[in-house]
Amino acid sequence: MTFPDLGSRTLTALRVEDALEAAGAERATADTLAGLSAHPDSRVRALVARHPNTPVEVLGTLAPLFPREVLANPGLPLIRLARPNLLNVFPAEGVIALLSQPDAPGWVLDGAARHEDFGVRAALAARPDLTPQRVAALAQDAGWQVREAVAKRADLPEALVRQLVGDDDYDVRKAVAARPDLPGDVLRTLVQDAHGIVRASVARRLDLPLDCMLTLGTDEDGDVLATLARRVDLPRNVREWLAGNESPVVRAAALQAWSVPAPWLDRAEHDADPDVRAALARRPDAGAERLTQLAGDESETVRRALLERNDLPDGAILALARSPEQDIRLHIASAEGLTGNVLDALLGDPDSAVRTILAVRPDLDQERLARLATDPDGEVRRAVAYAEAPGEEVLTRLAADINAGVRRAAARHRDLPPVLLPILATDPDEGVRLAVAGRVDLPEGVRERLLSDPDESVRAEAGLNPM
Repeated sequence: MTFPDLGSRTLTALRVEDALEAAGAERATADTLAGLSAHPDSRVRALVARHPNTPVEVLGTLAPLFPREVLANPGLPLIRLARPNLLNVFPAEGVIALLSQPDAPGWVLDGAARHEDFGVRAALAARPDLTPQRVAALAQDAGWQVREAVAKRADLPEALVRQLVGDDDYDVRKAVAARPDLPGDVLRTLVQDAHGIVRASVARRLDLPLDCMLTLGTDEDGDVLATLARRVDLPRNVREWLAGNESPVVRAAALQAWSVPAPWLDRAEHDADPDVRAALARRPDAGAERLTQLAGDESETVRRALLERNDLPDGAILALARSPEQDIRLHIASAEGLTGNVLDALLGDPDSAVRTILAVRPDLDQERLARLATDPDGEVRRAVAYAEAPGEEVLTRLAADINAGVRRAAARHRDLPPVLLPILATDPDEGVRLAVAGRVDLPEGVRERLLSDPDESVRAEAGLNPM
């Protein structure tokens, strides 16, 4: 088979075997290879990426997915001689893919350093095997993203650390503040940084000196104070100051420390801000009585915070089951291990969706299912018919329900009393009769009756399940 005259659309539609043959042909033309570069089979595209006749622009589009094949292309040396700025033709993601290869050659690193896209230069700055000279050059790059990548390098010389701590961009300084190897004087410089994000980054450090904690404790930025307040190693006076701060964000953060004095918990329970009370609701040492109290909190924020726990006492669960928010009550209705008091509260829920969730609980007893079987909402009654074991009395009631959808569900239940089958087989609703016809346990007389049903679908269903 010959391929030079085939159009690009035809080439992409070639059988895989033919496309592999074309892409591997020594004399494949640039046009043929360009057409095959869009073939759906990855093996074909990989062969195109390795072919020396593949156009440069096509190599660029293939590089993101086939970087190793592109680098192994035997035509690259000649292409580089003809086009010294080869990588500027490649899209940024293609060059980044080439840089991701551990054995990327030096010419790729050089080309990436000159690439106009800052994302390429930032990817270069993140490589672990750069020379000190290249790292120093990248630390002077015009793109802050590149300097940020340099600031995150594990092997950064102290001289460059000190240079970047004075960078004009706060993201670069933030990256410096997160380094584990900062000299003390650099830390103290960052504590006084003009940007709160940088100071907050310093406040997270495990090795933060005591004098830096004291300095940050007087910070005017709420995020900085909140970050500091979450620490477990603060001096007592700083912790107490932050726990009583005018900002609710800071007070809530102070409650997130591992251990806080008991009076703080009492004070937080009556705090005016719901975010502080929500922080208290998340604490593992809140206690059953306190959690029950919080479950009746006037704020939805506090009640939702309690839903994050899996150790709520019965009193708190019962209070949440009476919450004004439907989704909170639905969450409780689907929870495991509910007590009888909670189930009874949910049985009387004004929202039928909550009662429907209850009806399909595998642990709901027959007495409560019987109550739901008389529910005014048909969806709830139908859900009872899907229960694992509603009992003969309940199924009998549901089989006579005024709602055809409920009777249809009851007609399919495996525990339906056999005495009901002849009755349901003459139901005025064809859907009920169809459900009966699909059963495999029909008495012959009932099946015979359904085989002569006026509805064609019922007759066909009955004929599929002979005795």
